[in-house]
Amino acid sequence: MDTEEIMKIALDMAGFEEVPADTAIYVPGKDINRVIITIDPDPIYFMIAKDLGYDLVISHHFTSTMDAWKVFYRHVDLMVMNGIPKEVAYKAVDKRAKALQISYHIKNYDNADSIARLLKIPFMNIHSPLDEIGRRIMQDTINDHLKKRKETTVKEIVDALYQLEEFKVAKTKILVPHGSPESKVEKVVVAHGALTNGGFEVAKTYFDYGFDAVVYIHISPSDLEKLKQYGKGNLIVTGHIASDSVGINPFVRKLEKEGLEVLKLGGVIPPSI
Repeated sequence: MDTEEIMKIALDMAGFEEVPADTAIYVPGKDINRVIITIDPDPIYFMIAKDLGYDLVISHHFTSTMDAWKVFYRHVDLMVMNGIPKEVAYKAVDKRAKALQISYHIKNYDNADSIARLLKIPFMNIHSPLDEIGRRIMQDTINDHLKKRKETTVKEIVDALYQLEEFKVAKTKILVPHGSPESKVEKVVVAHGALTNGGFEVAKTYFDYGFDAVVYIHISPSDLEKLKQYGKGNLIVTGHIASDSVGINPFVRKLEKEGLEVLKLGGVIPPSI
């Protein structure tokens, strides 16, 4: 198998027709049989791959994809899919997307890549396709719970998410940092798979349009404070690494079904070692 074929597996699983801007093949490779998959693109994994005879390193997070900020506009698609007018959704997203564009100018875009090239280790990252897989799993888990209950609470939504193995074994706990675990909920959205969390504006917009709870995988303290001042709705925060792993693990299982040996390191839950 080669890196292009591996990328296509991820895209097909996510239902994506093209490679998004936060995902890339940095060092192509062929005849791949043994793979290391990790959350972050730390150069140490290339050295481990070299020493232990692995053919490819896949990181979840990206390195030199300087146009990754464009993926933040996927929040617009998710909001429209959930019944929010496109112009309203775009207004909630546009300012932060442009801020992300500026912030990426400070990044070292050739740190990990240069070491992978030096060591001749094939290297790629797969970000939003795997996040989309995780988003669907989390949303389906919540929707299945909502179908079984005429009335439910934020706490019961959290309990439903704990059915997923990644949350059961994570060192982080699912939090309700805004709202109340005892709040009654009917409409719950998982706002994930669009580069990063939507911050205050995206959550506020969902609340304004009748959603009782928003699920983020993380949020900044400043955005959380704005939501508390705003007052409406409930925010559930599932934890970054555990939530990323929800989308990574089905991809790992697919690679293993294709005959590849996959070693999970660097935060993927549960790890291989």
